[in-house]
Amino acid sequence: MSAPTTAKGYGISDTSKYTDFSVKEFKLKTPEAHDVTLHIEFCGVCGSDVHTITGGWGPLSADWVCPGHEIIGKVTHVGDAVTEFKVGQRVGVGAQVYSCLKCDRCKNDNENYCPEQVDTYNAKFPDGVESQGGYSTTIRTNDQFVFAIPDALKSEDAAPMLCAGLTVYSPMVRNGVTKGKTVGIVGIGGLGHFAIQFAKALGAHVIVFSHSPNKKDDSHKLGADEFVVTSEEGFEKKYFDKIDYILSAADAAKIPLTELMSTLKIGGVLTSVGLPDEPWHEFSPGAMNPNASHINSTHIGSKKEANAMLKLAAEKGIKPIIDQVLPMSEAGKAIEAVKSNKVRYRFVLKNDLD
Repeated sequence: MSAPTTAKGYGISDTSKYTDFSVKEFKLKTPEAHDVTLHIEFCGVCGSDVHTITGGWGPLSADWVCPGHEIIGKVTHVGDAVTEFKVGQRVGVGAQVYSCLKCDRCKNDNENYCPEQVDTYNAKFPDGVESQGGYSTTIRTNDQFVFAIPDALKSEDAAPMLCAGLTVYSPMVRNGVTKGKTVGIVGIGGLGHFAIQFAKALGAHVIVFSHSPNKKDDSHKLGADEFVVTSEEGFEKKYFDKIDYILSAADAAKIPLTELMSTLKIGGVLTSVGLPDEPWHEFSPGAMNPNASHINSTHIGSKKEANAMLKLAAEKGIKPIIDQVLPMSEAGKAIEAVKSNKVRYRFVLKNDLD
């Protein structure tokens, strides 16, 4: 049986009506020798979906966009050159579906930084076909961007790892989070609650910084060693020169950056995985002078990192806290809940289109 040429999904046409999803049929990318096609079973609801379909990160790339890039499904077709995957296998696709695979970045496990990379949705493949995401029945992509899911991970648990999990895991390993390091985690939501677990699994002493105490118990259950309320004046003083690395998952334009930077050791790094619609407020580069500290960001992760992350999660029992699993037909409800900050951790959608 030949590979399908179309799929159907839930999408948005107007960023001012971001909960008004409509079902449409759309074209899949042209099949190639290294492509894998999968039938989608689950898709996580990511903050990126909200930023995109509300217009927070700019206009939509097409008249209709199907979001979703935390995708779990079963392989239905493989190209002639695919050797890693077989029909019927459970696999995942994350936030990237294409890169040139030829440049130095691609050849050195940095395909997530390829200048020709294509996002899973709200973008275009080189053949001109619009990329559409996981709130749908089917997705097709090059096998480089497909990940085998370990048997120990439930599908609904694995889905959020393919963006949220990888987005925090990659910068941690790239910035040297290992046994003996002290790591700060800022913001305990969909990203931050993964960050606590992965930092602990990598051997770090984990300090959680949160603007309120309402997730203190959860943080300790997830593996945090200490919990700090940043709304308390002078919270940072106890931690001066104590922290090797900070990962900020706060999706907010105003966080206590100056105070947080002061806790870093000489040359310490703060990585922001939170990407708010508005720029950070009231932060001066001078805050980095006293300790030669750095701020950086990150873009998802490589296939090598994704496979290592999934293996670690399976070995250590890492999984998301899922508020609800909803049918895809309730995508609007899920998006509104994330937008209004009514989701504590993660929502996952289950395919109900077929």
